Amino acid sequence: MINDTICALATAAVESGIGIIRISGPKAVSIASLFIKSKSGNNVDISESHRIKYGFVFSDGEPLDEVLIMTMLAPKSFTGEDTVEIDCHGGVLMMHKILDVAVRNGARLAEPGEFTKRAFLNGRIDLSEAEAVGDLINSENEYALKASINQLRGSVSDKIKKYRAQILEDDAYIEAALDDPEHISLEGFKEKLYTHINSIIKEIEYLIQSADDGKRLKEGIRTVILGKPNAGKSSLLNLLVGSDRAIVTDIAGTTRDTLEEHINLKGISLTIVDTAGIRDTQDTVEKIGVERALEAADNADLIIYVVDSSVPLDDSDYKIISKIVNHNSIVLLNKNDLTPVVEQSELEKIVNNRVLSISAKNSLGIEQLEEEISKLFFNNEINFNDQVIITNLRHKNCLINANVALKEVINSIETDMPEDFYTIDMMHAYEELGYILGEEVSEDLINEIFSKFCMGK
Repeated sequence: MINDTICALATAAVESGIGIIRISGPKAVSIASLFIKSKSGNNVDISESHRIKYGFVFSDGEPLDEVLIMTMLAPKSFTGEDTVEIDCHGGVLMMHKILDVAVRNGARLAEPGEFTKRAFLNGRIDLSEAEAVGDLINSENEYALKASINQLRGSVSDKIKKYRAQILEDDAYIEAALDDPEHISLEGFKEKLYTHINSIIKEIEYLIQSADDGKRLKEGIRTVILGKPNAGKSSLLNLLVGSDRAIVTDIAGTTRDTLEEHINLKGISLTIVDTAGIRDTQDTVEKIGVERALEAADNADLIIYVVDSSVPLDDSDYKIISKIVNHNSIVLLNKNDLTPVVEQSELEKIVNNRVLSISAKNSLGIEQLEEEISKLFFNNEINFNDQVIITNLRHKNCLINANVALKEVINSIETDMPEDFYTIDMMHAYEELGYILGEEVSEDLINEIFSKFCMGK
């Protein structure tokens, strides 16, 4: 049982219209009642749940700020505890002064993520839903935001609970039959169990495969722009970013090192890396830049190869083409506003890939690029209605471990092993799936997860 009462800013410590101070714990109402008064200094009754009251915060007998107070009594609050939220004026100094008043009256400052941690410990949410809260706060694009909301609503939890319920039901039947073979028969049960386990394996493997999309939704697509010097790579970067982030000149070799920018295209996050132009050079610094460009390409989720349509292909182009083979790539034929030397159809045959004709200088063809990136990484439209996408590496690892255990069950059935062999692997899978929900996880893991949250959440 949690005995202490915590408090923290629930809004950022920056100037704003309002600020919110959250107090949660068994003494939340009694602590807040000590300093919430009417304008004349009389007591204000804030004990009624889910009501908003008007009053003043008093400090050392003097009114400090005019506020609204919302009370949510246990268990009908986010933390599952008595909670009081104070809406005050959003000055940074004012918010900290009211927070200090709460501490002086008996609350303690919350640790990072402690409100959500209490919601988990009090059974309001499971661990996967708690992690979704952190992901929701840190979402950087529309897809990641929707995925987090979906998980917060229990999309992952519901799937995991369904698998565990089926495993537990089958395991219980086997255990009962082994204990009482005279009344419970296992005849024909192997076939039924085989069907159940195979069905769960297929669904789990789908979730594991979705983790690649989930990683990109959450972290973004690492995208490297390659091309010869003066092909228009930096112009493309500036166009995508929407500002003159990279230096653009007519002098070949201006970009000497990699340059990273984070952008959002059609709800998808991309980390764009502009690189030095690929060419043979005796310049020591430029040579290092070329090496770094090729190294960045090796670690990229996507390579955008920019070709200058106004100059012939040469050895440097063919070096880049060899680099993008067997790699997610999009080829852009840039400078379509100039007389072409390289034809689009010719380039498509050489790279064995679709080529988009663009003009980075005149902002032409960029919408096609956005659509191509979306199609390349998300072949099926993500609608989030009933689609579950794994965005958490911890969840993926637990699913992989559960899948291995379930395949051992299938192997035992196929090799006609005794039924008690099944239960060992079935319960292993059951436990691994339980780790996703937060069952039997270590205190150290719980503390590590919630330490990454912001202070007021």
